[in-house]
Amino acid sequence: MLAANYTSVRNNLKSYCDMAADQDETIIVTRKNDKNIVMISLNRYNEMEKQIRNVLYMNKIDRSFEQLYSGNGQSHELIED
Repeated sequence: MLAANYTSVRNNLKSYCDMAADQDETIIVTRKNDKNIVMISLNRYNEMEKQIRNVLYMNKIDRSFEQLYSGNGQSHELIED
């Protein structure tokens, strides 16, 4: 993880973008008034989004099992073609 101020990133944007994309570096861009941002590669961003979706999906499955075990499940006949 690398921290750099806004001016440095602005003056060397290509270099910082290359570090994020090619070296999978996380770059914290420090700005005034604690309005900092983080630069990451698209690959890392997509991985993070996938992990979030997986956690949300697993939570949904856990809630379903809790409902089933507490007697709130429903039984349905299979529909055949």
